[in-house]
Amino acid sequence: MMNREQSLAEIQSRKDKYWDVVIVGGGATGLGIAVDAVTRGYKTLLIEQSDFSKGTSSRSTKLVHGGVRYLAQGDILLVYEALHERGIMLKNAPHLCSDQEFIVPVFSWREIFLYTTGLKLYDILAGKLSLGKSYFTGREETLGRLPGLIPRNLKGGVVYHDGRFDDSRMALTLAAACSSEGGTLLNYCRVEGLLKDAGGKINGVLAKDLESGTMHRISSGLVINATGIFADSIHRMDDPASAPTIRPSQGVHLVLDRSFLSGGRALMIPKTDDGRVLFIIPWYDRLVAGTTDTPIDNIAEEPRALDVEVDFILDAAGRYLTRKPVKEDILCIFAGMRPLAADPDNHSSTREISRRHKITVSGSGLISIVGGKWTSYRLMAEDTIDMAIKKKLLRRAVCRTKDFRLDHAVTDLKYKRLLLYGKGATEIERMINEKPELGKQLHPSLPYTEAEITWICRNEMPVKLEDVLARRTRALFLDVRAGLAIAPRVAGIMAAETGRSKEWEKDQIDEYKRLSMNYL
Repeated sequence: MMNREQSLAEIQSRKDKYWDVVIVGGGATGLGIAVDAVTRGYKTLLIEQSDFSKGTSSRSTKLVHGGVRYLAQGDILLVYEALHERGIMLKNAPHLCSDQEFIVPVFSWREIFLYTTGLKLYDILAGKLSLGKSYFTGREETLGRLPGLIPRNLKGGVVYHDGRFDDSRMALTLAAACSSEGGTLLNYCRVEGLLKDAGGKINGVLAKDLESGTMHRISSGLVINATGIFADSIHRMDDPASAPTIRPSQGVHLVLDRSFLSGGRALMIPKTDDGRVLFIIPWYDRLVAGTTDTPIDNIAEEPRALDVEVDFILDAAGRYLTRKPVKEDILCIFAGMRPLAADPDNHSSTREISRRHKITVSGSGLISIVGGKWTSYRLMAEDTIDMAIKKKLLRRAVCRTKDFRLDHAVTDLKYKRLLLYGKGATEIERMINEKPELGKQLHPSLPYTEAEITWICRNEMPVKLEDVLARRTRALFLDVRAGLAIAPRVAGIMAAETGRSKEWEKDQIDEYKRLSMNYL
């Protein structure tokens, strides 16, 4: 169980003591580092200025993958590493990650040869952690597996396997694992400055609890900057003259009804007009279509999709579907910003920049990690802590996360959908068994129940209504309008569980309505 008041009390009780590690940033990278650090035995604190996975880490393509595009670019090592991390991720979080069958439609004998050969190499690189062999399948079988795929000129399809997951639920599972191992996490706490000793070495952070306004001086032998697109703001706290290290890129996804591509298989379009691949992936009872890769100059916590990006995805998807989606069919539009590690003087397109992560250590001892992708979060964390050990900023300890089960999910559940809550599923099911009315869906288009919202409030540290509707559940992403419909009821449950006022409820509903407009 995570509890914000307990986290604040722990920070206050250690105000005159050193933390071994303070991690700034609560996305995939920061949370992965927190789990790695605490399981090695370090006294660990993670601080996040908004909510866990609020930014890029909740807006991914929902894939656990090696990256077939990177294979085409010739980055064999990146693909090899990611495929092995894919296998570890599915093993350590099986309640959130699953095998997904993909089909690449082919329209010529050249494409059959090209994609079959390339995906056989993908299989080889995965080795023993392969999720299934790739193979060619004929026209009729391809159409049978992908109802909704346009048949014109189709020769068949190349089948391959990758992983699918829920990114925000994975982030929350990492946070819970860190907490259960003795780590401390605090959301809505912003770092205002870095503390340094007389020799100019970093020895802590000055942080502000955004809920109470209280300032905290936190002492630490190591500060790790894992703030993603905001990494350069922390760099400037360390050195105001520091050069930019982030070249942000925006990726947009559309959520559509499952009826556009029924059958449970995912479609991979190998080449679009801008040279990217496009995925249409089953996710819960919806489809996620994307993504784009648009260089962005201005970094924002809530990026908005450009009309040209939305049109691009609709057009690219429509070329392959018998029923062409239009704007009125969109259930949600979400945009995320990739913190690409790139030379700001390099003006090549962002799609050509490697997704490989980069770790730096400043003269004052600030460790920063930028770049990377969700699938490699664990390896990125291991590399970061290993770097700290190499630089003698931490005592030596062995990484344990390769075989660290993140949650011991139960299997004997009546309501199988609750598996995504890990061992918390048992408690939610018990609540429903004791009070069956708690098991009714809050909205016919969404699977969530009052029992889930209640359990979330008690165990997962939500502060705002958005935290529940966007990340602890995925209501905002699955159907913006349905999420708006249940917002008052969810706010009421939150208020009852946390002792908030009617005024708080109203403010939260109004704030959520404004936020939702970014997703339509």
